[in-house]
Amino acid sequence: MSQFSLATKTVFSSKVYLSIATAIAITFWIFLNTFDQILFFSPIVTFYLPTYAIFGFILSDMISILVGIVISMNIYALRHRSKIDASLFSGPALGIVSGACVSCSSFAFILVSVFGAAGVATSAFLTNYQIPLRLVSIGLLIWAYYSVNRKLAGTCTNRI
Repeated sequence: MSQFSLATKTVFSSKVYLSIATAIAITFWIFLNTFDQILFFSPIVTFYLPTYAIFGFILSDMISILVGIVISMNIYALRHRSKIDASLFSGPALGIVSGACVSCSSFAFILVSVFGAAGVATSAFLTNYQIPLRLVSIGLLIWAYYSVNRKLAGTCTNRI
């Protein structure tokens, strides 16, 4: 068995970390789909997925799952490692920020009203590049998963 699958299996063999990953993934799924105007809560809970938004929906699902996995593994790493470095936080933070950009959602109007012309330009740029930004976010989250897996692989092999 490879060290990466061993590290992942070690983390998610505990129901606590599996529950953390599931809760975070569901929270981010709700968050991203609400701001992408796919999930509505008023007047009743409604889910509407138009055909033009399917690819973005799939990407946001991938981001939600990866965020749950990476954050849960980082929590495991924080609890079980004596040395903590900044790379544990940089990958997930960049992935979350780029995956949930405010201009890709209904917050663009707030951005425009607060920052004026600069907000309009930023909103237009980010809205046009929503799919590439989400792909970059997935890449960053995969890198963060690889990074935390690599750090945990050394501790897993020492325990066996």
